[in-house]
Amino acid sequence: MSASRRSGTTDELGPNEPEQPDGADLLAALLDGMDAALCAFDADGVVTHWNREAERILGWTAAEAVGRQGFAGWAVRSADAQEVEGWLRSAMRAPGRQVHEFALLTKEGGRVLVRTQSAAVHGPDGKPAGVYCAFSEVHAQIDLERSIALSEALFDDASWGVVLVDADLRPAVVNAHAARALGVGRTSVLGRPLGELLAQGVEELESALTHVLAEGAPPAPAEIWVSVRTPEGEQRRCWRCGFVRLASPLAEEPVPLGVGWLFNDVTEAKQAEQEASMLRFRTNQLHRAARAGAECEDPAEAATIHLDFALAGFADHALIDRVAGEPAAESDTPVRLVRVASTPSGAPGPSLLTGQAGLPVRYAEGHPALQCVDRTGAVRASVGAVPPEKAREWALARQWPGDAVHALCAVLRSRGRTLGVVTFLRGAGRSQFERSDAVYAEDVAVRIASALDLAAVLRR
Repeated sequence: MSASRRSGTTDELGPNEPEQPDGADLLAALLDGMDAALCAFDADGVVTHWNREAERILGWTAAEAVGRQGFAGWAVRSADAQEVEGWLRSAMRAPGRQVHEFALLTKEGGRVLVRTQSAAVHGPDGKPAGVYCAFSEVHAQIDLERSIALSEALFDDASWGVVLVDADLRPAVVNAHAARALGVGRTSVLGRPLGELLAQGVEELESALTHVLAEGAPPAPAEIWVSVRTPEGEQRRCWRCGFVRLASPLAEEPVPLGVGWLFNDVTEAKQAEQEASMLRFRTNQLHRAARAGAECEDPAEAATIHLDFALAGFADHALIDRVAGEPAAESDTPVRLVRVASTPSGAPGPSLLTGQAGLPVRYAEGHPALQCVDRTGAVRASVGAVPPEKAREWALARQWPGDAVHALCAVLRSRGRTLGVVTFLRGAGRSQFERSDAVYAEDVAVRIASALDLAAVLRR
């Protein structure tokens, strides 16, 4: 019995053999499931197939369309019928597909501009047996072409980074700009975790991508600071990022395909903005310190006020050391420094005067403060990458608080003489001092030196 079933001599089916769909039913299902409208003509120009999308666009049902001779008199105006028929017959004889645009008539009498793709259908003998015609509304086709063109332009010519991230948060497609920003090639970045490309900022970026996958695009761009791993080392960058969630248009329920991530490097602009903001703040602090110091009866107290105002946002501790004895001209005599004022090393509070006379501070040879006096200029020092216990030993050996890891010494000069040194100290939670910090410290040192010089003159 199974042999006869396989040979097709009986319609009986065994208990484990599913019924196979009829070829005509399968063809009808495929045609009706297409997104494009489709009709077909035989060699004589009679409509043989008409799918549901064609019915949706024009209103004519398959029963009303199949069997008609061409489009003339019902789907095309009589004045256009000859030209349209010529295009269809030429497609039957020409190789490949033919593309044309013309107007079709709806069942209600309206006109729809469509773009068609026509190609010949060949019989078993290889001769043309008809022609099929797939068509869609021109505006829908143009929208599709625009979307494709936009996608290609973004991934080829865009002047900002574009990355398509899949649902596993791995880059699936990147454009040339993004590849350069990430410091790798366009193909080598694909499929790699973001943590392999970024040393810092990856957690914030992955959190943003996860949020977009779950909730959708944020209402505004986000600025994310990252450190990019490059052959030259890590580079600190600020990216202004925009995100869009990508979902499949073919699924009934929205199925996330990933996230479109667009970014632009705004590092220089952000750094300039931060520097301008910092400069405004420091200028304001200098102005406020001058106003407050002018109200002090004791100039030495005014010096500590300048020190306290300078600390805000700049350093954690500060010290003022004055040259022991009367400042003199340059000589070979070793310099001795006496502690004049310091910030409290425990609870926060105003700087404290420790007296105008006392024992010299036990600074070893080569100490940054002594180098500052010798050079008559600012000196920066940092402990470097060492264990915490080594950092503490480094600070205590230099007579500084134990949590100091960065130091900046600025010389105190007044009336052509070196009066001493002001030292600013930062803990491990801050970055090391930069050149711009040294300029600010020198501005503060000028004011402190003037106050200390005036205090010495008034004591005489």
